[in-house]
Amino acid sequence: MSTLPKVAWIGLGIMGSPMSENLVKAGYDVTGHTLERDKLDRLAAAGGTAAASVAEAVRDADVIVTMVPASPQVEAVAYGPDGILENARRGALLIDMSSITPQTSVDLAAAAKDKGIRVLDAPVSGGEAGAIEAVLSIMVGGDQADFDEAKPLFEALGKTIVRCGPHGSGQTVKAANQLIVAVNIQACAEAVVFLEKSGVDLAAALDVLGGGLAGSTVLARKKDNFLNRDFRPGFRIDLHHKDMGIVTDAARTVGAVLPVGAVVAQLVADLRAQGDGGLDHSALLRAVERLSGAQV
Repeated sequence: MSTLPKVAWIGLGIMGSPMSENLVKAGYDVTGHTLERDKLDRLAAAGGTAAASVAEAVRDADVIVTMVPASPQVEAVAYGPDGILENARRGALLIDMSSITPQTSVDLAAAAKDKGIRVLDAPVSGGEAGAIEAVLSIMVGGDQADFDEAKPLFEALGKTIVRCGPHGSGQTVKAANQLIVAVNIQACAEAVVFLEKSGVDLAAALDVLGGGLAGSTVLARKKDNFLNRDFRPGFRIDLHHKDMGIVTDAARTVGAVLPVGAVVAQLVADLRAQGDGGLDHSALLRAVERLSGAQV
């Protein structure tokens, strides 16, 4: 019998499916629930167990992981008679790995405490590739003892795992991460359009830029997207639009001014309004091309 905790995994999307499968590979007993039947079948094929409801998935779990799109979905699976808080056992550890507002995480931790359930907010960075390769960065908010307990599970999912402070801190750091990523993608997109309009060999230019101070994880991960105009979603514009709303609202609350971030947030919103919300966030290139007169 395995001595590892039993895991319930709620949300089997682009990130949740490979992450839950990595836990199965690491020897965890994983029971998952999501709304899409094919995702449940995929988990079962990988060695996990499919559950028909949130309540069924969490009932016997030691650890419950949620990986859903935004705050409303977290609240939907956490609260109510069929939700996590009403059906998980006392003493269970709830790890929310979604990207949501810091206040939602703080409120969830308070509500869960009344039920005897511990909570960590643990959003991730690294995109689909990082989820598949189990090299995600995981930024965690919550109590130190709960973080220490969860550390082995996190190590099956990522490489950079840091407790950033109390409840909500992980989400605050994730918001900052999304600000940096969006601005970086926008800068790369502008450089690509500039280089192409100048007649430079784009592949060669991106190679040399990647080896200098302009190099970044964003450029390394998204270079082929730019070169091939491949915008299949690894992280959708719709989700980055949501995240830019989180960071701009949180910054306003604490009195931080984000002039470049505000502009990029509007460019992300514009791209979404143009019907590109389902594309990868590297599709910010399309917005720059439109502004530069291209028909895309």
